[in-house]
Amino acid sequence: MRIVSVVGARPQFIKAAPVCRALRAAGHDEVLVHSGQHFDHAMSQVFFDELGIPAPDHNLGVAGGSHGAMTGQMLELLERLFVEVAPDTVLVYGDTNTTLAAGLAAAKIHIPVAHVEAGLRSFNRAMPEEINRVLTDHLSELLFCPTEIAVANLAAEGITDGVHQVGDVMLDAARHHAEHADPAKAAARYGLTPGGYYLATVHRAATADDPVALAGVVEAFASLDLPVLWPVHPRTRKALESGGLASRDAVGSGADAAGSSALRLVEPLSYVETNALLRGAAALLTDSGGMQKEAYFFAVPCVTLREETEWVETVEAGWNRLAGTDPARIAEAVSAVRSGEPPSERPAFYGDGHAAEEIARVLG
Repeated sequence: MRIVSVVGARPQFIKAAPVCRALRAAGHDEVLVHSGQHFDHAMSQVFFDELGIPAPDHNLGVAGGSHGAMTGQMLELLERLFVEVAPDTVLVYGDTNTTLAAGLAAAKIHIPVAHVEAGLRSFNRAMPEEINRVLTDHLSELLFCPTEIAVANLAAEGITDGVHQVGDVMLDAARHHAEHADPAKAAARYGLTPGGYYLATVHRAATADDPVALAGVVEAFASLDLPVLWPVHPRTRKALESGGLASRDAVGSGADAAGSSALRLVEPLSYVETNALLRGAAALLTDSGGMQKEAYFFAVPCVTLREETEWVETVEAGWNRLAGTDPARIAEAVSAVRSGEPPSERPAFYGDGHAAEEIARVLG
């Protein structure tokens, strides 16, 4: 079977790594397409190199611009490519503009769409990602769900055909690369020790593009009892600079970054180093969806800098707290994590680490 897999952003590279291995091991003819949405080395090429993802067969080079401009340009180029390649199925991942553009382009010319990480819902339509995932689910013929809750979300919207609960491919990736991640060595690189710091990631538009929200996050991080190691996403770096919250020189300067000894702002990190640092952190502070799960995989408490999450099971199990971007709420959530005992159980919500193999099997 000829499958065109379309990726474009950091989380999709991580998800695609185990799926590419599984598809090729099963004998599928995979054509890998990179939209270009994340294009610089630290956000793209390093993941292909480190995770062993095959070089893309096609790179569309579409990056930047508004949501409409980016999605529209991708849609035009992908439709042309799909006609040329004539795949049996187009495989898309997650909830980015790349996801929606590839799904629409395929569906409009009657090529079946398969959606990895289907059924997630934050129920917040102000999030561009929510629009992307809902629309992609409703035009897909195969929906690969990571959890029971995702299956139930689809059923509530009338989607039951072609739905498969396969587990989470990010668990596959985390397990595959865990042996290469040394928490003590990774922490020492920044003058830290395991358990003696928090790891932070901030990149969503609702945080990075809102000066009040971003200032609240910086204020909270600077007030905490342990250093905060913060690999800064390019989008967030620009917002910090334009808001006077950090200079370009501060990013990567360590203890003096953003005017606080508590903050260690560094450049974006590779997947293996990020997971090594996550495993050694006292807690994760994030607005990322994927990293909430990765914290759960490694039994690291998480404070989510949003009012909602797609991964509600992590909250219900007691491993994740929603704090928004208010400094007082963030500090309270971190204090609760530090003072309380971790939950005694960590249910296997995300499968057994063989989701990619199940996806390859279902595809035929």
